[in-house]
Amino acid sequence: METVYEAAGGSEGMLRLAEAWHQRVLADEIVSHAFSHGFEPDHTERLAAYWAEALGGPAAYTGKYGDETSVVRIHSGNGEHTEMDERAIDCFDRALGDTGLTGDPLRRVLHDYFAWATATTMARYHDSADDVPDGLSIPRWSWDGLQR
Repeated sequence: METVYEAAGGSEGMLRLAEAWHQRVLADEIVSHAFSHGFEPDHTERLAAYWAEALGGPAAYTGKYGDETSVVRIHSGNGEHTEMDERAIDCFDRALGDTGLTGDPLRRVLHDYFAWATATTMARYHDSADDVPDGLSIPRWSWDGLQR
């Protein structure tokens, strides 16, 4: 069976989606605050590699950039930000449309993954990035949701 990663266009599809999402969040008055301190010049490539690995593609993120711990630490220690999370999810849904990833079940699976990751793994450690444990693995997501 084709992976979610493959159905979304593989590495090129992930990069298009990451670029579309990034453009949307930078234009959003609430979500753009998360990028106000700057970001890596290769942010979209990193994001695409992360999503690819999470959605059944190659382990390019882990091989080049780090593990889940490093990703979660970047997103931790900023207090609760429910409105920002909701807006980021809306930007993702709009980016799906921007990139033509609108057919179900793919659109639904991608939305469910992003909403889950935003509301759980990326929002788990509100108080301090130091609370994030070492050695976390990137969670894997399939057509059936989170793989345990």
